[in-house]
Amino acid sequence: MRPKHKARRAALAGILLAATLTSGADRAAAAERIVSLGGSITEILYALGREGEIVAVDTTSQYPPAVTETHPDVGYLRALSAEGVLSVGPTLILAEADAGPQEAVALLEQASIAFRRAPDEPSAEGLGDKILFVARAVGDEAAGTGLRETVEADLETILGATGAIEPRARVLFVLSAAGGRIMASGANTAAASMIELAGAENAVGGFEGYKQINDEAVLAAAPDVIVMMAGGPHMPANEEVLSLPALADTPAGRARRLVTMDGLYLLGFGPRTAHAVRDLAHAIYPDLGLPDLPERPWTAAGGNGG
Repeated sequence: MRPKHKARRAALAGILLAATLTSGADRAAAAERIVSLGGSITEILYALGREGEIVAVDTTSQYPPAVTETHPDVGYLRALSAEGVLSVGPTLILAEADAGPQEAVALLEQASIAFRRAPDEPSAEGLGDKILFVARAVGDEAAGTGLRETVEADLETILGATGAIEPRARVLFVLSAAGGRIMASGANTAAASMIELAGAENAVGGFEGYKQINDEAVLAAAPDVIVMMAGGPHMPANEEVLSLPALADTPAGRARRLVTMDGLYLLGFGPRTAHAVRDLAHAIYPDLGLPDLPERPWTAAGGNGG
């Protein structure tokens, strides 16, 4: 083994030992020190009033805006370093289901610190399960039940309207258009679920997950509306997207129908999801009268992107 690898392993072993020694009696006597790995987890913790117990977050935790100003960043959700997470002295680590890499997750699970991975089914029911999971992890099921019921009530209000929409618009969610190549959302994704909740039809539901599709497949999908995440290094300007050969001759391209929304707001399935569904539905069906949703403490910093 090379010297630098030995040194790294020794340092990690020291961090693991220290974490193990401090995760017992001290934890029972004080508030949790939570590392929140995942934007939706962080939003739920804030909605539960537990932001004061968060000691660090991951890069996807961008809402509410204050989170990036008050908490250190331990890295990207899917490219975590066990050393970085443990270095802030957590007593509880809460992570979204796709936290990784697996090697880092395995080390965190060995650290004798409570490590919990939340269920992450992108659906109305799955959102309620995730809220309760986080609430139980911090020992406040009552608050979690209240939050879940409020979010579900808001969802019920908007779904009562979107569920009756006919005919349904065909929507293509484009994850990336880098180099003019379309990476689209198929079935069983957060994007597909949001399209359905908003009263529309996924234009390319014949495959699962996210997949690069050719120009012919895009034209055959004939989307009425294109949806993308706002900003980001792989996102060309709106006019560039609509001018791509794959999209220009679709109904959406000809009508210049492109909707952009903040990625966490649109796809995160956190406590703002009902409001995100309403905003997406309004963008797809601007002439349709949709019910207003009350502003909640967890949406007060702003809806689409905060």
